[in-house]
Amino acid sequence: MPTEIRMPALSPTMTEGKLSKWLKKEGDTVAVGEVLAEIETDKATMEVEAVDAGVLAKVMIPSGTSGVKVNEVIAVMIESGEDMASIKNYKAGPAPKAEEKSVPTPEPKVQSSPSRPQSTPSSTRTFASPLAKRIATERGISLNSIQGSGPHGRIIRKDVEQAKSGGAVAMDYSTLSLTPGVRVDPHTPMRKAIARRLTESKQQVPHFYLTVDCEIDRLLQIRQELNGALEGKAKVSVNDMIIKACGLALQKVPKANASWSDEGILYYDRADVSVAVAIDGGLITPIIKGANLKPLPAISQEIKDLASRAREGKLKPHEYEGGTFSLSNLGMYGIKEFSAIINPPQGCILAIGAGEQRPIVRNGKLEVATLMTCTLSVDHRVIDGAIGAEFMQALKGIIESPLKLIL
Repeated sequence: MPTEIRMPALSPTMTEGKLSKWLKKEGDTVAVGEVLAEIETDKATMEVEAVDAGVLAKVMIPSGTSGVKVNEVIAVMIESGEDMASIKNYKAGPAPKAEEKSVPTPEPKVQSSPSRPQSTPSSTRTFASPLAKRIATERGISLNSIQGSGPHGRIIRKDVEQAKSGGAVAMDYSTLSLTPGVRVDPHTPMRKAIARRLTESKQQVPHFYLTVDCEIDRLLQIRQELNGALEGKAKVSVNDMIIKACGLALQKVPKANASWSDEGILYYDRADVSVAVAIDGGLITPIIKGANLKPLPAISQEIKDLASRAREGKLKPHEYEGGTFSLSNLGMYGIKEFSAIINPPQGCILAIGAGEQRPIVRNGKLEVATLMTCTLSVDHRVIDGAIGAEFMQALKGIIESPLKLIL
């Protein structure tokens, strides 16, 4: 009896992926647990294992195909001994109806305001993104008439726009007329995801920014002494120390360790710091979980491992999804300062510039110190200015008194 193999949802945010490569070919015998194919999602390249034994009888989606929807049939298996000719003209059945599931997040501590009671979500509500709801309202479209293509049947922006326009038209790059010297690189799933999320963040999240200059001469000295004491067993970087400083500052100012939801603000007990890592074609944010609790050598080794596997596309979803706070450091490129875009639903992201010697006035005298500019991008729905300022004050205090990072 034929068994359909469908495009799996390899992460809670995945709606489509690229079938990078088949590792089995038609006619191959497959055992339970053997790797069938490699799937490129918006975050990483992951392996798909066989859940049943049998023979790979027909490949429905060839290697290298992009935009394969979740639950679309990608291949058909039969039992050993069955006639492969019987499925020569096999047609895939309809995709099973998606069930709404909750997306795992760090264990939250929800604090409610006495003057603003929390709302209780309805068990009969239509699941749609905030942007999809707004567009539907503006255009007078009923969400009940739309079939969602997002994770677990969630209605997203594209679904609403297609309901109005009758369907999107794919661009044919082969007939696109270009100016000489210009080429078109079709968007990868990762680039599409980055474009969508950052656009939604800037459109929907009210950003404000707080900037401080931190003196890091003592931090650099402590780092040098610490690496000397480690005798090559680990090498702690300035970025490792900032990760730990963020974790400690979030514990000191817990109201800054928060994220937005439609039902209420979520406050987290644990400081899980997402660290932006540049990879081929985009970026990804692996997480240092419990950053406030880990010693610097452990953070150093962990982030090196995560970054290395991120560049190889080998991270697991739980290693890059669910952080409570983000950090982006461009100091190694000589960038003096910048403002980062918030990674929803998180409430903050910290942008770190290069440490450089600058003139300062101390006790009425002109001196030279190594300063590093830090800019916090804040979601004003989640965190008010005073709380953001309190966090930056705590962070500056920790960075300028770096013994707190090793005690």
